[in-house]
This record gives sequence, C-alpha cells and structure tokens, in this order.
Amino acid sequence: MREPTFLILTALTDGPRHGYGIVQEVQVLSSERVSLLTGTLYTALDRLTAEGLAALTAETARLRQLTTAAETRLRAIRPRTV
Repeated sequence: MREPTFLILTALTDGPRHGYGIVQEVQVLSSERVSLLTGTLYTALDRLTAEGLAALTAETARLRQLTTAAETRLRAIRPRTV
C-alpha cells in the first residue's frame, strides 16, 4: 500500500469526511509532507471502497512487522555499553 492510501484510510478512521477534509487531514497526519491531488484521492477512494478498513488493519500490521525487524537490526549494530 502506498503512503497516500495509508494516510487516506487513517484520515477516515474517525468517521466520514468530504474530499477537502481528507486532503487537509492527510496533510496534518503527514506533517505536510503529502499533498493529495484530487485525482489521486478519488482513485484511491474508488479502490478502497471495496477493501474497507480491513486494508488499514492489515497494512498497519505489515508496517509494524517491518518496523520491528528494522529496530532489531539497529539495536544489533549499536555499541553496547558496559
């Protein structure tokens, strides 16, 4: 799942929003790194209509697993203090 799609789903977790509201919330969630174009938003919404919030749950779990793997490797290379 691409980051904009993940952010759109996250923006919709607390209830429905109109298009401009989603665009604004995605900017807030991403600390203004992601600015959605209207075409991007509505293409993603069409695709997500069938998938629902289960897609967000699955993607969150996948990202958590990747983050855990990365953190484990980072801990392994840090110098150990005695």
